[in-house]
Amino acid sequence: MPGLAQQAPAPAAAASAPTSKGPTQLEAVTITGIRGALEQSLNVKRNADSHIDVISAEDIGKMPDKNVADSLARVPGVTISSASANEGGFDENDRVSMRGTNPSLTQTLINGHVVSSGDWFVLNQTGLVGRSVSYSLLPSELVSRVEVHKSSQAYLPEGGVAGYVDIITRKPLDFRKSLTLEASLGVVHATLPKKTDPQLNALGAWKNEANTAGVMLQVFSEKRHLRRDGQEILGYNRIAPDSPIVVGTGGAPGTVTGPHPDLANVWYPTLIGSALFEQERKREGGLLDIQIKPTDRLTLDLSLFSSKMEAGNYNRNFMLWPGSFIGGANQAPDPGYVVRNETLVSASFANAGGGRNYGVYDQISRPDESSDSNFINFDGKLRVSDALTVSTKIGTSKGNGNTPTQDVAEWNVPDTGASYVLNGINSAANWSLPAGNPASPAGMPLGWIFGDQNIKVKDKDSWAQIDADYALDAGPLTLLKFGARMQDHTRKSENVIGQGPLAAAFDPANWPQGFLNYPGNFGSGLGGAFPRNVWYYTPEQLAAFNANFTNRDPVSRRNWNSEYALDEKNSAAYVQGNLEGKGWSGNVGLRLVKTRERVTNNVAVDATTPGAITTSAFGPFLPVTTEHTYNDVLPSANLKLELRKDLVARFAVSKTMTRPDYSALAAPISLTPPPVGVAEGTGTGGNPDLKPVRSTNFDANVEWYFAPRALVSAGVFYMNLTSYIGFGQVTRNFMTFSQQNPQGVSIPYVLTVPVNSKGKVKGIELAAETPVLGNFGVGANYTYADGEESGGGPLVGTSKHTYNLSAYYEDDRFNARIAYNFRSKFYSGLDRNTAFSQDDIDSVSASLGYKITDNFSVTFDAHNLNNPKLKYFALNEDQPRSIYQNGRQYYLTARVKF
Repeated sequence: MPGLAQQAPAPAAAASAPTSKGPTQLEAVTITGIRGALEQSLNVKRNADSHIDVISAEDIGKMPDKNVADSLARVPGVTISSASANEGGFDENDRVSMRGTNPSLTQTLINGHVVSSGDWFVLNQTGLVGRSVSYSLLPSELVSRVEVHKSSQAYLPEGGVAGYVDIITRKPLDFRKSLTLEASLGVVHATLPKKTDPQLNALGAWKNEANTAGVMLQVFSEKRHLRRDGQEILGYNRIAPDSPIVVGTGGAPGTVTGPHPDLANVWYPTLIGSALFEQERKREGGLLDIQIKPTDRLTLDLSLFSSKMEAGNYNRNFMLWPGSFIGGANQAPDPGYVVRNETLVSASFANAGGGRNYGVYDQISRPDESSDSNFINFDGKLRVSDALTVSTKIGTSKGNGNTPTQDVAEWNVPDTGASYVLNGINSAANWSLPAGNPASPAGMPLGWIFGDQNIKVKDKDSWAQIDADYALDAGPLTLLKFGARMQDHTRKSENVIGQGPLAAAFDPANWPQGFLNYPGNFGSGLGGAFPRNVWYYTPEQLAAFNANFTNRDPVSRRNWNSEYALDEKNSAAYVQGNLEGKGWSGNVGLRLVKTRERVTNNVAVDATTPGAITTSAFGPFLPVTTEHTYNDVLPSANLKLELRKDLVARFAVSKTMTRPDYSALAAPISLTPPPVGVAEGTGTGGNPDLKPVRSTNFDANVEWYFAPRALVSAGVFYMNLTSYIGFGQVTRNFMTFSQQNPQGVSIPYVLTVPVNSKGKVKGIELAAETPVLGNFGVGANYTYADGEESGGGPLVGTSKHTYNLSAYYEDDRFNARIAYNFRSKFYSGLDRNTAFSQDDIDSVSASLGYKITDNFSVTFDAHNLNNPKLKYFALNEDQPRSIYQNGRQYYLTARVKF
């Protein structure tokens, strides 16, 4: 629904909404409380010419949720996820997407401009790297309102294929009083880690009596602990038809082989692990806004924002290793195994001895992982005449994702035998290493030490734009909007160090002494029977071990596989006409966009290749730069019909575009030259020749405002993704040097890489909200989305069913809210060369508030009350990938304002 809203600008100012004649000031009313915020949201929505939903703010820190992404989930057509890629979800939602697409196709803006963002998790820094913004860096206390644009207009910056989310912050001249002071002090308690942490937010705003100058400062400092209990199944492999397991010959010594023809091409899990993740998050930053209005015609605004999240964490995963004894040693299962859905779902393996590894154990500490985002933006607005208004926007934004250190040890678990039973997606698998003891490190030799160091991913945007509104009296044409925009965007990862062990690391005399064990209640809510009382070294022990017994030389250990670079210089110009007649209004426009793209991929080459960098232990490589220029013509049209006083119909059509994900373009390229006598080689990696993602969108909606603060709406949408990003094969020629071709020869390689494909999404949106018996109110919405890639495969991010139910009560002193959110399963992409999908997920949140005085109140918020399980699977539900539980979170907050 358009918004269980809050945190409206403190002013008694009226809400304004874009109309065909430009922003129109509504009748001034004082907006307070849940009901007032809902009314403000519906007023903006009702008066807009385009299809827009709005979440308004009621008071500092009083979003219906503690996270902006959670609040956006209440909007029909919007979906949220608690992971940015395939790392598995946590207890805080982090990404926002629209209408059955992945988050990279939704543009997030702050006050109408882009914002650079970093990711704290290492695999999202250098692995699957998308263009979406991390909402974990955006505290809800900053928000005045959030506008969700479902239909495009020419004046909006390109980049939102599915739509736009524009987060509007508060401004000092919006406040009612000359001096406003607000603060909130609270605590958060997380049930799984059993930790209670402080939360602090404060705001000070001043403006002069003439309302011509003002300054506002908001600061925040929020700390909390996370613990995630999980079982992870890290991919599936197939038993080859010519494997000794199938044909019965050629197995390793001591191996039980076939023949087992029924196991040909059967999938088996490569790793099944007991995964404990613990983290301490500390988010600090603030927003400074300075406004000057020296004349009625001129307004100047300077805003500065900074947010940093320290996200140190410790991830442990004690794993059964079928990839070693099935895939590596070709050991067949003992009699009695079960195959279902072309998957080996139940099997036991006798101990073959000889040091064969049936298990492996990774301990990975990242003590100083972090992400940050900041911007400086200057807005100027000049009313040149009664007809002409000119505005400018100049700024820069930087985002960083940092993993300076990974302290790692990987231990082998030999000579234990193994067994497992997969229990589908609703319960963890049963598995064991029968002759092993997971509670102690005894008998577990060091296998390896890995882990990238010195990861500093830098994301930067700079922009300058000028916009003009010219009022006309030319029949239905009432306003002409036109403007231009320049943007320079860079993203890079460089000088990454991939550590490796020194010889002395394998000497048991140098291993840490003493150990701890997993918490006694680890995995108690996951089901299944698997190792839970697992030993581990402390982060401090790992840090000391790695510091003394690893090679972190920046030259010899340069891991070029984690490096990439991309530079985009984008320019755009637009013209838009706003139209109005009796009972109707709308706009039509055209945006022209040029993208100049420069991508650098590291390519694996032979050491004799001219220019090759040969000093890395990860092999010789050559940075290869590819440049392209793309031009896009993006028309748009919106029509609003006032069918009667309380009934509005909307229709929209547009072309939209965005650029491909960073890893899709710039990931390293691995090449396998062809054997002698074979014409073509093979390879994998990124594809710098990808064209932008493009779509033609259609939208229709009917809205019935049958009472104050009440709405029933129904709509349909269709997205024709004429250029989408899927996986496929392309042929590219590379100069190949070898002993046979010392002078080099151009050889075609068939590359399995991201490719441009096609897709479509069609859907229905239904929403309703209404007050009940004065102080009560209810709301509900439902979205159906049907998306598929050309060829019939699923689109990333498409949930067929999403719905929300909510209810509130509010009187002069007390308020209460409860909300339920459901999202059906969706495909998330490829992970470790197999499919990765998330199963149905739902959540329950609630809030209670009491206003003790007009200046002092307390609230109690509860999140994930149903303690949801996050469940993932591969090709089908007989191939579980992961199951996690993060526990519940409770917030108690006191607020004061003057």
